[in-house]
Amino acid sequence: MVSRVERSTLANWWWTVDRWLLAALGALVIFGLVLTMAASPPVAERLGLPTFHFVNKQVMFLVPSLAVFFGASLLSPRHVRRTALILFLVSMALIFAALLFGTEVKGARRWIFGIQPSEFMKPCFVVIAAWAFAEGGRDRLPGNLIALLLLPATIIPLILEPDFGQTMLVSLVWVGLFFIAGLRWIWVFGVGGIGMGGVMLAYKFVPHVRARILKFIDPSATGGVADTFQVDTALQSFYSGGWTGRGPGEGTLKRVLPDAHTDFIFAVTAEEFGIIACLVIVSVFMFIVVRGLAVAARNEDHFCRLAGTGLVMLFGIQSAINMAVNLHLMPAKGMTLPFISYGGSSLISLALGMGFMIAVMRKRPRSEVAFRQLEAEPA
Repeated sequence: MVSRVERSTLANWWWTVDRWLLAALGALVIFGLVLTMAASPPVAERLGLPTFHFVNKQVMFLVPSLAVFFGASLLSPRHVRRTALILFLVSMALIFAALLFGTEVKGARRWIFGIQPSEFMKPCFVVIAAWAFAEGGRDRLPGNLIALLLLPATIIPLILEPDFGQTMLVSLVWVGLFFIAGLRWIWVFGVGGIGMGGVMLAYKFVPHVRARILKFIDPSATGGVADTFQVDTALQSFYSGGWTGRGPGEGTLKRVLPDAHTDFIFAVTAEEFGIIACLVIVSVFMFIVVRGLAVAARNEDHFCRLAGTGLVMLFGIQSAINMAVNLHLMPAKGMTLPFISYGGSSLISLALGMGFMIAVMRKRPRSEVAFRQLEAEPA
């Protein structure tokens, strides 16, 4: 046990972080390993890989993820901003590189050098947007204008990939920060109108988007049941598992779900462990979101309050989207369930985002907060 009188970096970190959030995030990581072990073997066997190929890789990804999480959580707010800015620029450069030279997977160019840069861009975007809104509130820099320009500069490359799921996620978090920053209602209506216009244009001119929306509304409109195979199978998993599930390893529908270990791992959970287990997982996600928002709201530093809230929203909205897709409550988005789904880029980027969140929410002396608020030099 770390003593309160100890003044080491580790001791200072331990006594200033929110340990309830740490415990909840740790529980999700453990759930993720168990569920990856349940969902991934059939996928590995279909691809001609060793049975526990994805499980072993997920364990390997955990090592750098934990290092990234701990390292990010040690940062001061100023270093969080600087780190996020550097990683954001690198991620955007890699996104453009993926557009030009990346491997095309399922009609999209999202991967380069074995990573998905948009995953790492998301938490960095949230921190930079929060920084811009916070500076705009102090009238030092044209922060609000920078925040307004930041959104289109970020989502246009995502649309070109195309990756409309990440585009929607980033836009929703930005809108949340927009509200919290307290900008005038005329801007709210303006941004809302632009957003609705963008959705309508995407529906009209992007066949991929139109097909997914039509499949969600009326499966027969785009070719019948085969077009909604994954969603239909996922729903059947919930019916098959019932309240208590069929038992670990006893699921059958995961053997025909192509993305059972990634996008539809929540459905595998329902079949093997039951709806009760799903509700437990949902409760952990809800606890993290509610606890995170409450801690962020109490923060006296404007930037830390905005950044913490934005990172919690990013985590919560992504979780809600994945679970809603599994339950056919919204069109498929190809988005992972945080810390549960298999994926190296997703796991490490989530660790980065949650590390940033822990860092900006750490308890700090009032004198330190007041000093940061009076700083005249840019971070």
